[in-house]
Formats: sequence, structure tokens, C-alpha cells
Amino acid sequence: MRARRPLHSLFLIAAVGLALGAAACGRGGDEAAPEKNDRVVAKVNDRAVWASDVRREAVAQGLIGEDDPLDLSSELFRRVMDEVVDQKLLAAEAERRGLDSSPAAQRRLQAVRERILGDMLVEKVVSGAVSDQAVERLYAEQQRLARTTEEVRVRLILAPTKEQADAVLGVLGQGAAFEAVAAQRSIDDATRYSGGDLGYSTLDVLPGAYATALQGKTPGQVVGPIQTETGWAVLKVEDRRAETPPTLEQARPQIVRYLTYEGVRQLLEQLRGKAEVEITLDEAKTPSPAATPPARKTSSPPAAGTAT
Repeated sequence: MRARRPLHSLFLIAAVGLALGAAACGRGGDEAAPEKNDRVVAKVNDRAVWASDVRREAVAQGLIGEDDPLDLSSELFRRVMDEVVDQKLLAAEAERRGLDSSPAAQRRLQAVRERILGDMLVEKVVSGAVSDQAVERLYAEQQRLARTTEEVRVRLILAPTKEQADAVLGVLGQGAAFEAVAAQRSIDDATRYSGGDLGYSTLDVLPGAYATALQGKTPGQVVGPIQTETGWAVLKVEDRRAETPPTLEQARPQIVRYLTYEGVRQLLEQLRGKAEVEITLDEAKTPSPAATPPARKTSSPPAAGTAT
């Protein structure tokens, strides 16, 4: 037995189902495949449910990415297919009851239709702007303009008091290994078992007191103790290196988002430039003090149980 979905989810399914189901009225099992190598995965009153319908629904719900595959034998496919079947059932019943013929339904269906067509236009127009060549070109430009920054690898020993931090410095001064002292004495549980290793980072992301103390320090130097909110820190500069820029593949998602946004912005700018758009909504008017009715005087609150 399938788990029941919340009622508000069914209302949403019904709204989308009306928009999609209305276009399928009268279509039978001989409907042409909407995509190459598509296949019918279910039928609802002789209306075909295509694999591409299920995948599109999964993308719309954010369950998979636009370019991600969806295995027909997976549990996710089966679950989303059930939801598409429910959409068709709800849409068909709404049509049988004549709900699609009311002015309110027609406006809502038109709104969904406009959104779908708008999305299709964006996909068609923007897809050209988000080519591999465009991504690589913008990545190369970013690398050319990027400012080279430095990363520092730091180790930490955190002591609860200054006296104990001074004692740590004394032990280190006698030649003890920083990693061993961190494991024995540091109260920072997140790093003590890795020898106090904080990894590589730029100074701007470290606590201000750390960044100030580490300025100009060379690998091997120990600094501290430094007072922090959680104790007294003793730091060791393990290494310094130029920051490694992200690879093309690491930067690709962010570049694709930027190119998509720019493509949509330019498209809308062109369309608004050609169209006549008139905003008729008046700005909200704040009532003047003179127009504000005076506060009504009220008597003291009646005693409990007294009629008003």
C-alpha cells in the first residue's frame, strides 16, 4: 500500500495535473512518443504515461538534476510514476466535474501554461549561452583576473589558562613534538587527535587574533599564547603556499548559474524593450495625520462578569 501524501500536496498535484492533463484530452494509446527512445510506463484510462513524463516530474520536484539519469527500475522512479498517475486521475476527475470550464480555472490553467512556455523559451535561448565553450571562456577570464592569495597551514594547542599555555611553550622549547603535546594537553577536541592540525586556510578566514599573530611568520615558528573566547592558543606555522584556484569542474556549477542568470536577464531586457508594459498599480498612500481619526475614549475595563 502506498503512503498517503499530505492534502496540500494533492491540491498542488491537481493544479499541475489540470494543466498537463487538459492537453492530453482525447489522446489514446497510439500517442506519438514525446522524446526519442521514450517508452510508455503506465496507462490511465488509455492515456499514456511516458518515462519522460516521470523524469520531468522528478526534475520539477528537485529530486534529480536536469541532466541526471533516472533508472526506470529504481524506487524513486516508481514513486514519482505513482504521483504522475495520481495527477492524471485527479485531472480527469476534475474535467468530468466541469471544474476546468470555470473562469477561475481557465485563468489558473493559463498561468501554468504561460509559466511552462516561458520555461521552455528560457531553456531554448539560454542553452546556447551555457555552452562548454562559454563556461571555459569565463573560467579562463576569472583565472586571469583572480588575485593570488596565500594559504597557511597551522597547528593549534588550546590551553584553559595562560599559565598552562606558558607551560606548553616551555615543553615545546625543550624540543617536544608539537603534535604529541597537542594530543596530550590541548582542550580542543576537534583537533587534538590530529596533532592540532587546522589544515590550510587563508588568513582572512581565521579568527582575527590568529591572523594578526601569524602575519609574516615562517614555517616552523611557534606563536602565542593568544587569548581567545575558549582559552589560550599556541600556534605553529606548518607551511605557507599560494592558494590553489578551483579547477574548471569545481567552478563549473557556479559559472553555469551565472551564465544562466545573465542569459535570462538579457532576454527579459530585450523583450521589455520591444513591449509596451504599463504598471497601473498605484503606490500605497500613507494617510496624513489630519485624516487619521482620533482615538476613541474608553472607560475603565468592566469588572469580571459585567456585561458590556
